Amino acid sequence: MKNHIQRLHELANSPSRCVIGLMSGTSLDGLDVALCKIESSGTNTTLMLKKFATVPYQDDFRNEIRKIFAKREIDFQQLCLLNPYIGNEHGQMVLDCLKTWDIEPQEIDLIASHGQTVFHSPKKQHKLPGFPNATLQIGDGDHIAVKTGIITLSDFRQKHIAAGGEGAPLAVYGDYFLFSKKGENRILLNMGGIANFTYLPGSLDPNLVFTTDTGPGNTLLDAYTRRFFHKPYDENGDIAASGKVNTRFLDELKSLPFFKQAFPKTTGPEVFNFEYTETAIQKSKITSLPRQDIIATLTSLSADTITDSIKIAISANETYTIYASGGGAHNAVLMSAIRENLNMEVKLIDELGVSGDAKEAVLFAVLANEAIAGDQSFFGEKEGVPNISMGKISLPG
Repeated sequence: MKNHIQRLHELANSPSRCVIGLMSGTSLDGLDVALCKIESSGTNTTLMLKKFATVPYQDDFRNEIRKIFAKREIDFQQLCLLNPYIGNEHGQMVLDCLKTWDIEPQEIDLIASHGQTVFHSPKKQHKLPGFPNATLQIGDGDHIAVKTGIITLSDFRQKHIAAGGEGAPLAVYGDYFLFSKKGENRILLNMGGIANFTYLPGSLDPNLVFTTDTGPGNTLLDAYTRRFFHKPYDENGDIAASGKVNTRFLDELKSLPFFKQAFPKTTGPEVFNFEYTETAIQKSKITSLPRQDIIATLTSLSADTITDSIKIAISANETYTIYASGGGAHNAVLMSAIRENLNMEVKLIDELGVSGDAKEAVLFAVLANEAIAGDQSFFGEKEGVPNISMGKISLPG
């Protein structure tokens, strides 16, 4: 134990750290593994992405998670078993990547593991008096640390909730440290299963930094593409391009109270799921709707709710540059609709030196770096961005 504490002290005072960031999102497509060299901390952070891979989940692994994923009623034993199981599997995936990259585990200082979200339940969603915001990520950090022999930080979202946040979005911290630029107002739009954005002021004033979820990104599109077309996602938006948007269906989808909630807010597939979509179809009194039209309308829903949220957050007197990341950035129909709705150029985050596919894993590496080597950063007294460091430390022995 003493040796591990000494190692943490050395890492805290080292000019740089080699950190692996791990991210598995609500799409359940696989584990993103980002090997980063990080120097300094806070607003002085510099990061080099040295290696990146997405390790795809096997169908049996994905199906085990889906037995409890975003469900209010589950087999509690399944949840209990999956917590160490996912941790061990993620640890092995890290070791496999290191072997492929010809890198020894001893060369890695830290692992930053997001874990696998299985349920997200902010107060605005559960509405149960006396109960706090809540979220649950499994894939235990102790198992990753023991499996790999590498100090692991995990369970980042709990500190955010403990400090009054909703546990998301957490990208705002790394976004501010890595991507702020003097003189340029930036909006960093991430379109994973759920879409969110971070506003970074050109003044670099942390008091003005802002972040929120907007609603669905790819979660509904992926679910219906799997169901109707037996594909994991609508590649390049080709299916949406072959359909037509049904305005009555779209209006019913948009009637969900979530879209009228004040910012900041968070959500997940607990809300945006088959039941939500099928209910909207029934309320629209549509007797039959071509499957391509469903995909086209769900794509329009994502685009409209993303851009409606951004329009609320920006000022007509300012100029902004938007940088997109996540799976949605590869959907040409979705990206075109966002550009058209905003009448603004939307670039890819890759132009800022980090792959859009790797961005979320990279940002958790930054959070781990802050927990070990950073000082508390101050973002002002605002909802959604508490002034905290995050991550629980698991030692390998």
